[in-house]
Amino acid sequence: MDEGVEVYGELRHDGLMVVTCEHATRRVPPPLVATAADERLLDAHWGWDPGAEWVARRLVDLTASVGIFSRFSRLVCDPNRDPSDPTWILTQAEGHCLSFNQELDEGERERRRSTYHDPYHQRIDEMLSARLRLSGDVLLLSVHSFTPVLGDEVRSMELGVIFDAHEAVAARFAKRLKAEGFVVALNEPYSGYKNVMYSANRHGNEHRVLYLELEIRQDLLGSEEAAKAVAESVYRALKGLGVRKQRRARRAI
Repeated sequence: MDEGVEVYGELRHDGLMVVTCEHATRRVPPPLVATAADERLLDAHWGWDPGAEWVARRLVDLTASVGIFSRFSRLVCDPNRDPSDPTWILTQAEGHCLSFNQELDEGERERRRSTYHDPYHQRIDEMLSARLRLSGDVLLLSVHSFTPVLGDEVRSMELGVIFDAHEAVAARFAKRLKAEGFVVALNEPYSGYKNVMYSANRHGNEHRVLYLELEIRQDLLGSEEAAKAVAESVYRALKGLGVRKQRRARRAI
């Protein structure tokens, strides 16, 4: 396992999915050190997506696919943001200044990019390229979780299917998730058209594959067992999507 990324599962299996989890952990890798005051934000949604990795791992197991999981907190640098985005490295949140993100010079920003951000995305590229060589068909699914309440906003949806393309597939996926008993919304709590799915968009378009992002409300993921149950429902919803029929033509090489 590299410093910034874990690849889970085996390409020799015949699953059609590549599952990513950009916010899998709250880990602050050395030489960075978090203070006691930083810990509150690291534990919260600012630092990671609680429960998302449990769902992603179970989906990889169920689909005999491959997963790519970050091994650094999004507060170190956010793999779901372009490095040119001002929110790629946050200096403060909720009025607290993050101790390990103060007065960063270009050398430290470049170190984080080359150590964490770039290797994460390189592994996604490698796994997608390998999967396409093996099967010619891929669904790229990015798994996230969201808070039940954000500020004054109470989020009634339990699952959100996020997209900035493949609208018909997203709608069909949402319909199948609803049939599993969930309250489901399209492009909620965030819209894919508002630059919030950098990772899926980047790799989906680069490799010309079907891509979606799945957001799961965190109160459904309070334990590993609960998260696995959600994953099994998601798996049943995914089975009838017809990935082969929906994939766009690849560019000539």
